[in-house]
Amino acid sequence: MSPSSLSTAGVLLITVPAVAFGGVSLLAHILRDLPGYLDNPVRRSLWRAGHAHAGVLVLFALVALLYLDQTDLSEGMKGLTRVLITAAPIAMPLGFFLSVVRPSDTRPSKLIWLVPAGGASLAAGTLLLGIGLV
Repeated sequence: MSPSSLSTAGVLLITVPAVAFGGVSLLAHILRDLPGYLDNPVRRSLWRAGHAHAGVLVLFALVALLYLDQTDLSEGMKGLTRVLITAAPIAMPLGFFLSVVRPSDTRPSKLIWLVPAGGASLAAGTLLLGIGLV
Protein backbone atom coordinates (compact mmCIF):
# COMPACT_ATOMS: atom_id res chain seq x y z
CA MET A 1 0.00 0.00 0.00
CA SER A 2 1.33 3.44 -0.90
CA PRO A 3 2.24 5.93 1.84
CA SER A 4 -0.62 8.20 0.73
CA SER A 5 -3.15 5.39 0.98
CA LEU A 6 -1.73 4.33 4.34
CA SER A 7 -2.12 7.81 5.81
CA THR A 8 -5.63 8.09 4.35
CA ALA A 9 -6.49 4.70 5.84
CA GLY A 10 -5.16 5.97 9.16
CA VAL A 11 -7.50 8.96 9.04
CA LEU A 12 -10.43 6.70 8.16
CA LEU A 13 -9.59 4.34 11.02
CA ILE A 14 -9.52 7.28 13.43
CA THR A 15 -13.15 7.98 12.46
CA VAL A 16 -14.28 4.49 13.57
CA PRO A 17 -14.49 5.47 17.28
CA ALA A 18 -16.66 8.42 16.23
CA VAL A 19 -19.00 6.01 14.42
CA ALA A 20 -19.08 3.81 17.53
CA PHE A 21 -19.78 6.85 19.71
CA GLY A 22 -22.66 7.72 17.38
CA GLY A 23 -24.11 4.26 17.87
CA VAL A 24 -23.83 4.54 21.64
CA SER A 25 -25.48 7.97 21.47
CA LEU A 26 -28.39 6.59 19.47
CA LEU A 27 -28.77 3.75 21.94
CA ALA A 28 -28.72 6.21 24.86
CA HIS A 29 -31.47 8.26 23.23
CA ILE A 30 -33.58 5.13 22.91
CA LEU A 31 -32.90 3.66 26.37
CA ARG A 32 -33.32 6.97 28.20
CA ASP A 33 -36.30 7.97 26.05
CA LEU A 34 -34.72 11.39 25.52
CA PRO A 35 -37.05 13.96 23.95
CA GLY A 36 -36.46 14.75 20.32
CA TYR A 37 -35.44 11.30 19.15
CA LEU A 38 -38.12 8.63 19.49
CA ASP A 39 -40.85 11.26 19.32
CA ASN A 40 -39.34 12.93 16.23
CA PRO A 41 -39.57 10.58 13.23
CA VAL A 42 -37.61 12.89 10.89
CA ARG A 43 -34.69 13.26 13.27
CA ARG A 44 -34.76 9.57 14.15
CA SER A 45 -34.70 8.51 10.50
CA LEU A 46 -31.94 10.91 9.50
CA TRP A 47 -29.73 10.04 12.48
CA ARG A 48 -30.15 6.31 11.83
CA ALA A 49 -29.30 6.87 8.17
CA GLY A 50 -26.26 8.94 9.16
CA HIS A 51 -24.94 6.27 11.48
CA ALA A 52 -25.49 3.49 8.94
CA HIS A 53 -23.90 5.43 6.08
CA ALA A 54 -20.89 6.33 8.22
CA GLY A 55 -20.11 2.72 9.08
CA VAL A 56 -20.63 1.29 5.62
CA LEU A 57 -18.82 4.07 3.77
CA VAL A 58 -15.76 3.96 6.04
CA LEU A 59 -15.42 0.25 5.31
CA PHE A 60 -15.99 0.84 1.59
CA ALA A 61 -13.33 3.57 1.49
CA LEU A 62 -10.79 1.35 3.27
CA VAL A 63 -11.32 -1.44 0.75
CA ALA A 64 -11.25 1.00 -2.18
CA LEU A 65 -7.82 2.25 -1.08
CA LEU A 66 -6.44 -1.25 -1.52
CA TYR A 67 -7.70 -1.32 -5.11
CA LEU A 68 -6.59 2.24 -5.85
CA ASP A 69 -2.93 1.38 -5.49
CA GLN A 70 -3.36 -1.36 -8.10
CA THR A 71 -4.50 1.04 -10.84
CA ASP A 72 -2.45 2.62 -13.61
CA LEU A 73 -3.85 6.06 -12.82
CA SER A 74 -1.39 8.94 -12.54
CA GLU A 75 -0.43 10.02 -9.03
CA GLY A 76 -2.59 13.13 -9.42
CA MET A 77 -5.63 11.07 -10.42
CA LYS A 78 -4.96 8.64 -7.58
CA GLY A 79 -4.87 11.57 -5.18
CA LEU A 80 -8.14 12.96 -6.55
CA THR A 81 -9.79 9.53 -6.35
CA ARG A 82 -8.53 9.08 -2.79
CA VAL A 83 -10.02 12.44 -1.76
CA LEU A 84 -13.35 11.80 -3.50
CA ILE A 85 -13.80 8.36 -1.96
CA THR A 86 -12.75 9.57 1.49
CA ALA A 87 -15.04 12.63 1.40
CA ALA A 88 -18.19 10.50 1.20
CA PRO A 89 -18.02 8.87 4.66
CA ILE A 90 -17.45 12.32 6.11
CA ALA A 91 -19.89 14.51 4.15
CA MET A 92 -22.89 12.19 3.96
CA PRO A 93 -23.22 11.39 7.69
CA LEU A 94 -22.55 15.02 8.59
CA GLY A 95 -25.42 16.02 6.31
CA PHE A 96 -27.77 13.55 7.98
CA PHE A 97 -26.79 14.55 11.53
CA LEU A 98 -26.29 18.29 11.22
CA SER A 99 -29.46 18.91 9.23
CA VAL A 100 -31.56 18.06 12.30
CA VAL A 101 -29.39 19.10 15.24
CA ARG A 102 -32.08 20.53 17.51
CA PRO A 103 -34.51 18.05 19.09
CA SER A 104 -37.38 20.23 17.84
CA ASP A 105 -36.28 20.08 14.18
CA THR A 106 -39.00 18.48 12.09
CA ARG A 107 -37.50 19.41 8.72
CA PRO A 108 -33.88 19.13 7.64
CA SER A 109 -31.88 22.33 7.26
CA LYS A 110 -29.90 23.20 4.16
CA LEU A 111 -27.04 21.10 5.52
CA ILE A 112 -28.92 18.10 4.11
CA TRP A 113 -27.23 19.07 0.82
CA LEU A 114 -24.05 17.49 2.22
CA VAL A 115 -25.72 14.12 1.59
CA PRO A 116 -26.04 14.40 -2.21
CA ALA A 117 -22.66 16.17 -2.33
CA GLY A 118 -21.11 13.18 -0.56
CA GLY A 119 -23.00 10.85 -2.88
CA ALA A 120 -21.66 12.68 -5.93
CA SER A 121 -18.16 12.48 -4.46
CA LEU A 122 -18.57 8.75 -3.90
CA ALA A 123 -19.91 8.23 -7.43
CA ALA A 124 -17.10 10.22 -9.05
CA GLY A 125 -14.38 8.54 -6.97
CA THR A 126 -15.79 5.08 -7.60
CA LEU A 127 -16.08 5.78 -11.32
CA LEU A 128 -12.45 6.92 -11.48
CA LEU A 129 -11.36 3.86 -9.50
CA GLY A 130 -13.32 1.56 -11.79
CA ILE A 131 -11.86 3.18 -14.91
CA GLY A 132 -8.39 2.85 -13.41
CA LEU A 133 -8.90 -0.84 -12.77
CA VAL A 134 -10.22 -1.60 -16.26
